[in-house]
This record gives sequence, C-alpha cells and structure tokens, in this order.
Amino acid sequence: MNFEFFIANRIFSKGSNSFSKPIVRLGVVGVALGLAAMLISVAIVTGFQDQIRDKVIGFGADIQITSYEVNSSYEDAPIDLHQPFYPSFDSVDGIRHIQVFAQKAGIIKANNQIEGVVLKGIGSDFDWSFFRNKLVEGKLFSVYDTTTTNDVIISKFLASRLKLSVSDPLRMYFISGDELQPRGRKFNISGIYETGFNEFDKMFVFCDIHHIQKLNKWDDNEVGGFEVFVDDFKDIDKMAVVVSKAIGYKLRSKTIVELYPQIFEWLKLQDMNVVIIIVLMVLVAGITMISTLLILILERTNMIGVLKALGSQSKSIRKIFVYNAVYIVGKGLMWGNIIGLGFCFLQLKTGLLKLNQESYYLSEVPVNMQLSHILIINFSTLLITSLMLILPTYIITKISPVKAIRFN
Repeated sequence: MNFEFFIANRIFSKGSNSFSKPIVRLGVVGVALGLAAMLISVAIVTGFQDQIRDKVIGFGADIQITSYEVNSSYEDAPIDLHQPFYPSFDSVDGIRHIQVFAQKAGIIKANNQIEGVVLKGIGSDFDWSFFRNKLVEGKLFSVYDTTTTNDVIISKFLASRLKLSVSDPLRMYFISGDELQPRGRKFNISGIYETGFNEFDKMFVFCDIHHIQKLNKWDDNEVGGFEVFVDDFKDIDKMAVVVSKAIGYKLRSKTIVELYPQIFEWLKLQDMNVVIIIVLMVLVAGITMISTLLILILERTNMIGVLKALGSQSKSIRKIFVYNAVYIVGKGLMWGNIIGLGFCFLQLKTGLLKLNQESYYLSEVPVNMQLSHILIINFSTLLITSLMLILPTYIITKISPVKAIRFN
C-alpha cells in the first residue's frame, strides 16, 4: 500500500475524537453547499434559457426563408410555393421540418375593445407540436389544400382583453395601401392557447393561410415564406449556411437569433450570473478547505516532526495532508450532488416552486439536468480545490523536527 495513503487513512480512521473533527465537518458542509448551489444555479439558468428559446422558436421556427423585397412590418412579399428545396428539406440531415407561412397585420374589434395583432397564416404542413401542449381551451384547427377554414386560435391574453371565449365570432379589419376602406374578415375561435410569453401571446393569431392569400390578392401558389426547424439548436449556424446555399440568391434566410437579437442577447446575459455564482462558490469552497487543511496540519504538528525525524521527506508528508483534504472534498461532493440533484429532480417532477408568469414568462422554476454539466462542475470543483490546497502544504517544509516533536 502507498505509504502516504496509508498514513492519511489512519488519520481519518483514528481522528473521530480529535479537536479538528468539527472543522472537518464544516469543510464537508462548505463544499457540499457550494456544489449544490452551482448545480442548482446551472440547472435553473439553462432550463430558463431552453424554455424561453423554445417558445420563441415555436412562434417563428429556427430559420425563416423570405423574399429580399422590403415591405411593411410583419407583412412579407409573396414568393412562389414551388421551390427546389420544398418540401425536400425534410430529408436533409440536421433539418427536422419545413412549412409555409404568411403574415398580415390587422385589428381586432370586439366588445368595445380594439387590439392590433398579426394574423399568421399556416398551411396543411404546419407542425402543431408546440401549440398542442399550450392549448388551454378548445381545440386546434386543421388546414386543407382544397378548402378554407374560418377557424382561428388566439392567446389567453387576447381572449381576456377582448372578453372572448371558444366558439365566439372574431372580426378583424385589414388596411391595404391601395384601398380607402379597411377590409373585414369574420373568423371563429376554435381554441385558446397560452405560452406565458406575453410579447408574442398578445401579438399572434393563427389562421388558414388561404385567408392571407385572398387578403393580399395572391395566387394559391404564393406564400409569405418558409419556416425551417433544425434537429439541434446548437447546430443552427451550420444549418443556416446549408439553407442559405440551397435557396439561392433570390431568397434570403435568417435564423431566429437574427430575427429576435434582443431576446437572445438577454438570454446570453444569464450566463454571466452563472459564472459569477460558480466563481464565488468555488472560492468559498477552496478557502474553507484551506482553513480546514491548516487546522489539520496544526493538529498533527507532532506527527510531522516524528515523520521528519524518521527520514520522511517534506514532499511525502505534504501528500498525506493533500490526500486528507481530497477525501474531505470528495465527501463534500457526494453530499453536494445528493442535495443539488435531489432538489432538481424534485422540482422537475413536482414543480414545487412557482413563478409569476407575467414577470418571468414561466409558471414554475425550470430545471435542465444535463449529465455533461454535472460532470464538468464536479470535476472542475475537485480539480480547482485540490490545486488550491497544494500551496498551504508548503508550511510543512518550514516545520523543524525538534520543535515539532516538542509541540503539544
């Protein structure tokens, strides 16, 4: 057995009655709480980022393909539906789905209330997976290529403001530049959704794309653009290059990050909070362990003198105390994982901690438990605190064997 490890193991097995025992426990608690705080903060921040990002993508897809022609806000110039990449993009590696869309700004008037909205037309290829989980009343509507449905879905925010409910008629008005009088359309509310992201909830009403085509006097083979969903958001920049090359020079593509830069910049700012928390927690854990190690050395000064007198090198004795400290850190990491991951798992399964949805866009504290994050945090904490413990052990080289043996 390794000599240094043997001595370190004996110190722990025989140290139950030593005066440093409470200090060792404090060191374990410090490391455990620091690691738990890091795990929880990373899980919450990444969970928040993922859920907000998914909500933005749910309304606008990962990549949008539109015309280069500049037009009024939320209204696109028409492009031909028959494109070489549509619908074959579905079979490209990294791309999950492609669908058509068109948008038109309008005004809703109901119960003496007026709201400006964007009417988003969708086709028969629309992916309802996002809104299927966000529907709070009614049902989703179906779109067919041969017929036109008057059904629409609106947000709970708009329904509350306009005092509307499922099956109520909805009248919208649209203003065109070449017409003096606004054009009206009557729809039927088939469902009410709620995402909690009021920036979009108060804006979008979803309808059959045929209505947008008729309002804009387009042909049936003209659409406002295409929405592309990728398999992994981390590959969005790479897939944006693939899409840009495939669509040619007559059309343009923009990622969701380029369409809503302010939202994604805001999400990036959350990373700084995590970095600050991690740095502070590692420093606290490291300083706690340095204090614990110095007390262990002070308590074992007599033993250090005996070992030096017997011929042990300072380097060998230092290893003994580093092994002790690493054992304490390891025990702290074990309890930190139990506390941190236990909290995350409990929150993930029960949603125990709630949030004000109007302020945070989420109804409960989100958590994102990724194995890579857990392993990186654990390994980094162990490595950094272990490196921080090397310097205090240099005090052993200054201890005189004669004085140490006399030390009581």
